[in-house]
Amino acid sequence: MIKYPKVFIVVLNHNGKATVQKCLAGVFKLGYPNFEVVFVDNGSDDGSLELAKTNFSKANFIKNAENLGCAVGKNIGIRFSLERMADYVLLLNSDMEVDKDFLSRLIDAADSDSSAGLFSPIIFEGGTKQILFSGGKIDWLKMRLVYAKKIQTEDLYGTEFVTGQSMLVKAEVFKKVGLFDEDFFLHWGDVDFSFRAGKAGFKKMMVSASWVYRFGKNEKEEGQDAYWRIISGLIFFKKNIKIWMKPWVGGRVWLGKMKNWLDIRFRRNEADLMTQRAYRDLKRVEFQGNNGRMR
Repeated sequence: MIKYPKVFIVVLNHNGKATVQKCLAGVFKLGYPNFEVVFVDNGSDDGSLELAKTNFSKANFIKNAENLGCAVGKNIGIRFSLERMADYVLLLNSDMEVDKDFLSRLIDAADSDSSAGLFSPIIFEGGTKQILFSGGKIDWLKMRLVYAKKIQTEDLYGTEFVTGQSMLVKAEVFKKVGLFDEDFFLHWGDVDFSFRAGKAGFKKMMVSASWVYRFGKNEKEEGQDAYWRIISGLIFFKKNIKIWMKPWVGGRVWLGKMKNWLDIRFRRNEADLMTQRAYRDLKRVEFQGNNGRMR
């Protein structure tokens, strides 16, 4: 008899009513035979939690009274899963739609490489089917992430980080490196976790035959994303950059401010205004000690 590892699928949701039905419907149609769903709701007020409870009662539901952020929300689901002896934890955002075989292909890849700990499917944009993520690198000099948007020919290939939008993690990784750093409210927490896993000796891998689809956000949400990309990015680099490169942080911040000033002068959309706010709030990020902190 084939023994299938136990997978807990942690679906993180915040006001995802437009996508949660499609997300969970796909999850519960997965061909993989041994999984449980943990639906973690981060203080939604749009009825998405009630919709999920009504239509997908087999899931385990955890409701947070407010939006605690991605890292805290994921950690709540991860702890729940590990306490119930998960072999793997699959992190999935509620705006993702999955192929029927995507989890089986991730598990097959994970079983084939004992030295790897994190695995990612190829992520497509749900409307256009364009590739959004097929691997990535950290550009330390430009303090940014570089997303690959071309699938390599290998069935399994390396990446410097795995995005938390859809991330399969072996339970032993959490036991060795800990959970997500809760200083990251939105963005960069997955990159930080990937970086720590790599330092601990775990490879991060892309699985080219495993596919998921992400559905877009509105302009207001994109603006909020821009804000947290700035704040969280600075926390990441302050925490992880080599000591001799730390003076570089200030120069990159100055260049970012200048670009934002030009963007507002000639374009002035919601994302530009939220980026401006982020730079104004940088004084709230502490660059003393080992970590950047939001005060």
